[in-house]
Amino acid sequence: MHLAQWLGTELPLIQAPMAGNQDSALAIAVSNAGGLGSLPCAMLTPEALHAELSEIQGATRRPYNVNFFAHTPPEPDAAREQRWRETLAPYHAEFGIDPADIPAGPGRAPFSAEFADVLAEFRPPVVSFHFGLPAPDLLARVKSWGAKVLSSATTVEEAVWLEANGADAVIAQGLEAGGHRGHFLSDDLTKQLGTFALVPQVVKAVRVPVIAAGGIADAAGVRAAMALGAAGVQVGTAYLLAEEATTSAVLRAALQSEAARHTALTNLFTGRPARGIVNRLMREIGPISAAAPVFPLATAAVAPLRARNEAQGSGEFSPLWAGQNASQCARSSAADITKALFQQS
Repeated sequence: MHLAQWLGTELPLIQAPMAGNQDSALAIAVSNAGGLGSLPCAMLTPEALHAELSEIQGATRRPYNVNFFAHTPPEPDAAREQRWRETLAPYHAEFGIDPADIPAGPGRAPFSAEFADVLAEFRPPVVSFHFGLPAPDLLARVKSWGAKVLSSATTVEEAVWLEANGADAVIAQGLEAGGHRGHFLSDDLTKQLGTFALVPQVVKAVRVPVIAAGGIADAAGVRAAMALGAAGVQVGTAYLLAEEATTSAVLRAALQSEAARHTALTNLFTGRPARGIVNRLMREIGPISAAAPVFPLATAAVAPLRARNEAQGSGEFSPLWAGQNASQCARSSAADITKALFQQS
């Protein structure tokens, strides 16, 4: 099935939700340009979500997507938090940060009844999830107003599970993709596949539409994904330099430098593997640390280091989320980026 026909869009394109690097403005621009704009909601309060959805519905009549995390909030582990703060202690000392002043906290919330209450008022046409699916009762609420449900799979097993548990389409997230890995059945990173190995296997294993994600940043990549059986594509990193994105100055600078050629999976910033541009913290600690608390609890102790360095124009302690094909980023409008993805495709 062609994704555009299924979604009611002009183009078989989903703009990847990128928490921390966008708000409703990017989603609106992509939807108005013929794609499916996406609003990342994992870092929003219900009140902020209401405001953002009001913006979207006031600015476009076209389909759009809202995206939530579906993780189970972890129980805080005081011993692990202490080990993490000891690991970061030299950096806290270097920048004059008192660890006693750092509050513990999650930073990201999973989909909940409170969020569902907000969505019920707006009835978004598409709702997507990362890290699996929410509880059956919450999923049933989303589907009750006719929303199409998408979720990310990083393995064939996850794709099959998603189809069996209510997903209407599967986003096959290849290893090249920027930001958080969507895995939820296994934490074994050796099971993760590249986009162009994963997509045809998922297409063969499920009957629902499959959307290719990871490393797709130009028209040639779109054509390649569709040739492998994808119904459409999801593109994120290519939009990070868009005029409508809220991408920070340090990430914008990194994306336009040689540093963007070197990305790695890291759990240092949130506690869960995510792909970003390699920086000082990742080089010196190593991108994956057993000391990091479980997602999303690692965020708190790194946050003041990030804030102190970004105030000085440095991204050495920031999560510089980006995929492996960041060199294709364009400083342009979201509409022009969207159109370029389908030139001669």
